[in-house]
Amino acid sequence: MKKLQLTLMLILASACLVFAQTTETYTLLKPDHVFDGEQIHNGWVVLVKGNRIEAVGEAANVKTPASAKVIELKGTTLMPGLIEGHSHLFLHPYNETLWDDQVLKESRAERTARAVVHARETLMAGFTSERDLGTEGAGYDDVGLKTAIDKGIIPGPRMMVATRAIVATGSYGPKNVVDQNTIVEGGEEADGEEGITHVVRSQIGHGADLIKIYADYGWGLDKKAEPTFTVEELKKAVEVAKSSGRTVAVHSSTSEGLRRAIEAGVTTIEHGDGGTPELFKLMKEKNIALCPTLAATEAYATYFDGWKKGDPDIASIKRKKYIFSEAMKAGVTICMGGDVGVFTHGDNAREMVLMVEYGMKPIDVLRSATSVNASVFQLKNVGNIKAGYFADLVAVQGNPSEDIKAVKQVKLVMKDGVIYRQE
Repeated sequence: MKKLQLTLMLILASACLVFAQTTETYTLLKPDHVFDGEQIHNGWVVLVKGNRIEAVGEAANVKTPASAKVIELKGTTLMPGLIEGHSHLFLHPYNETLWDDQVLKESRAERTARAVVHARETLMAGFTSERDLGTEGAGYDDVGLKTAIDKGIIPGPRMMVATRAIVATGSYGPKNVVDQNTIVEGGEEADGEEGITHVVRSQIGHGADLIKIYADYGWGLDKKAEPTFTVEELKKAVEVAKSSGRTVAVHSSTSEGLRRAIEAGVTTIEHGDGGTPELFKLMKEKNIALCPTLAATEAYATYFDGWKKGDPDIASIKRKKYIFSEAMKAGVTICMGGDVGVFTHGDNAREMVLMVEYGMKPIDVLRSATSVNASVFQLKNVGNIKAGYFADLVAVQGNPSEDIKAVKQVKLVMKDGVIYRQE
């Protein structure tokens, strides 16, 4: 009897396997244009099998099973899922609630609830991957958020998380004005090469996919931005992180902080407001990328300086336009990342529009948000439309290589072969 039951179970299992193999779903996407991560192609189609891209190219050359579901995408451009390079899912715009108040007064439960909403809004906007550069006081909750997305519990982008971020003792906020009070720190403090080693390894142990470190901050006299870590400390952070295969993102807004970060051999510079032609030349030579966060600068100007779009440029915006232009002249690799969280999640494409306004060609902006980000961040099987890559795809109305604002007209979002949005 037991032998018969075992035989029946094996037959049933084999039947289920055959059924699963024969019912593998195919989807054929037929847009007007395909941006494959490098170039625009007309008359191409993309065939998806399960969660992977099966084939891409001219319709006549793509063999499509009769059972394939066909999605007509007239008037659209199909692109790789966009990659957000600098975000904070646990923050929301500072004109709603100031940063200090978010860190000190919002519960971890509230902040996580907000992050769940932000993750969905990001995905719906066509951003299927995201580099999150610090929870800003919410500990390692980004690791749990990433896990929930990966398990399919909540919708959201593929995430690379930095957990707490690393700051020099006494430099970061919120500031403790009463000695006896214990307050939530916005980052994790560390000092010296031994201290840096411990914190980097600890964050990795807690699930960090990359290391975020502040090379400078507004802790000088009169809150002026000044360097924090020494070159040796930064080098140690890079050494320890890279020995585990992880990249290092460095916040920098001063020339000296930027110089130290370059010498340390980091992966990306975030903001880069202290950039000079000489420093950008060094970045190019060392293959260090810049994530300029143009949208955050404009958001700060709006919130705290009373500036409005269309007004004459104030000093901070003039400076940002200068460093962006000089970085491009030097041939520095430019990543797309807006520091979203300072401004509204789901409006990630605001950064792409500004990159064009500040002088970058639309096709180069599209590359920055796809293949370039994937390469710099060491993301595998995303950022291009190629056979074997994950079926992370977004269709937008119009042609963003001609008018970048088309990236805001999202008509379809597919992640891992699943359609999350279709209009």
